[in-house]
Amino acid sequence: MTDNRNRTASEVRHAFTKSGGNLGTDGSVAYMFSKTGIISYEDSITEAALEAGAEDVIVHSDGSIDVTTTPEELAEVKEAMVAAGFEPINTEVTFEAATHAELNLNDAEKLLRLVDVLEDLDDVQNVYSNAEISDEVLAQLE
Repeated sequence: MTDNRNRTASEVRHAFTKSGGNLGTDGSVAYMFSKTGIISYEDSITEAALEAGAEDVIVHSDGSIDVTTTPEELAEVKEAMVAAGFEPINTEVTFEAATHAELNLNDAEKLLRLVDVLEDLDDVQNVYSNAEISDEVLAQLE
C-alpha cells in the first residue's frame, strides 16, 4: 500500500540490494504463488471443515489448525465453520508458494534480514516467500 509508488519501489529495491538480492519486475515470480483463503483455528475441526467445503486442513506442530479454501469460497466455508461452533482466530486471503526452496544458514540469514527490512517499510503491507528453513538452521540463527 503506497501513495507514492516510485518512493516505495526505490525503498524496496534498496532493501534487496542491501541484502544481496535483486528486485524483479512486477509479477516476475507471481507464477510461483497461488492465491489461497486461510481460516486459522486452535482446536481440532477437520471433519467440520471438509464438510463445509474446505480444500485442506493443516495441523501445525503447535496445535493450531489452518483450513484452506479458494478465495471465492472463503466466506462460505467460514460461515459454515462458525455455524458448526468453530470461531476462527484469523481469516485471510494470502499467497501460498507452489514450490519451496530449502535455505542453508548463510541464505537464511540473508532472507531473514531482508524480510525484517521489508516489514519495517511503512508502505509494505505483506511479505511472501517460498523459503523453507529447517529447524536445525533456525537453531543456529538463535
